[in-house]
Amino acid sequence: MAEKSQEFDVLVLGGGSAGYAAALRAVQHGFSVGLIEKGKLGGTCLHTGCIHTKAYLHAAELADEARSAEKYGVNMTLDGVDMAKVREYKDGIVAGKHKGLTGLLKMRKVTVIEGEGKLVSEHEVDVDGTRYRGENIVLATGSMSKTFGLPLSDKIITSTEALQLDYTPKSAIVLGGGVIGCEFASAWTSYGTDVTIVEGLPSLVPNEDPSIIKNLERSFKKRGITFSTGKFFEKVEETENGVRVTLDDGTTHEAEICLVAVGRGPVTEGLGLEDQGVTLDRGFVITDERLHTGVGNIYAIGDIVPGLQLAHRGYQQGIFVAEEIAGNQPMIVEDINIPKVTYCDPEIMSVGYTQPGAEEHFGKDQVEITEYNLAGNGKSSILGTGGIIKMVAVKGGPIVGVHGIGARISEQIGEAQLIVNWEAYPEDVASLVHAHPTQNEALGEAAMALFGHPLHG
Repeated sequence: MAEKSQEFDVLVLGGGSAGYAAALRAVQHGFSVGLIEKGKLGGTCLHTGCIHTKAYLHAAELADEARSAEKYGVNMTLDGVDMAKVREYKDGIVAGKHKGLTGLLKMRKVTVIEGEGKLVSEHEVDVDGTRYRGENIVLATGSMSKTFGLPLSDKIITSTEALQLDYTPKSAIVLGGGVIGCEFASAWTSYGTDVTIVEGLPSLVPNEDPSIIKNLERSFKKRGITFSTGKFFEKVEETENGVRVTLDDGTTHEAEICLVAVGRGPVTEGLGLEDQGVTLDRGFVITDERLHTGVGNIYAIGDIVPGLQLAHRGYQQGIFVAEEIAGNQPMIVEDINIPKVTYCDPEIMSVGYTQPGAEEHFGKDQVEITEYNLAGNGKSSILGTGGIIKMVAVKGGPIVGVHGIGARISEQIGEAQLIVNWEAYPEDVASLVHAHPTQNEALGEAAMALFGHPLHG
């Protein structure tokens, strides 16, 4: 029999980026907050996602720099990559961040409840036999890797297992050419792995602008990364020496391991959501634009809500819902305005509409674009990188999309997202002073070109 309920103003189910952000902001508004987490605070991003992979990719970048150092006059050799030490390095970062988050929640007096929660009424969540009541309930249970029924093993793995490898595979097949697939393909190539990507859609990173896709595919070919697009995998089977992947056209690929990176699905099964009237679609929680489920005072945020599955999207939605509960009428978090970065080599950054997306939304004759080649940028030449900055604007109106590809181009996403979210006109950005020599100048050059006054073009 369940024990008597402990009551909170706000009860959050899930302690990842979305959940803990909601909890911290709710406490700032004077609410009592309970935060339920079955695993470790920080969720996928901290423990099996963002932080892990970016540390992994940083080590890969260092390996590439060692290989290319001689052309810059620095004589060194790469003796190899010690994956056990790479793991130790990234695990140390994660442990430090986890300790900091745990301490912050304790200091802010968020009540952390360990265990798996299940919604049992509009205001109650059962956690291992104990009921907790929330005047407002926030669902933030996150996502997990999709496997399409493939039997996972030492040879067929997801990103979670890939991050725990203590060796560098000689060869790998990556199922999925999206963000996760391209990041792992890039890192493994830097470590010396022979990589083949299989993507069922017509291109790699299919959600990016066509100009960015073209540049990435050309760069990957130059790096020796093999990829097959427009063909879905039909079968994955283990062999004596590894794995064999059969595509729907009969083509086969063999490698030591296979990474399943075909997307992530919501963690909502068995949580009692539909029993309480919460609407699900393929497992995702359906909400209105203010992230309300339509049931009582129940909200949903993060990866369980259809749309971009990004930690910073969930983080911002968590803040939004806390402000909504406080009655502050916060500005809606729109997916189109959320910045995105893919940390492969070369890096990709994007925010706002792609060219096809803008042409569909505003009309083809109402859209103008410009592409600035990083070959003309001094800092990019110093870094030895090619690439582009592409801006998409409404004719006579604001810039509605900024996209870029190149080494370290992720560092330009800050200004890019301000340009789009503040609905800046080309002349607004063109009049700003961009420091020299930086890659940041490329944004100014692109804006000047859109304004009709290119300085170097």
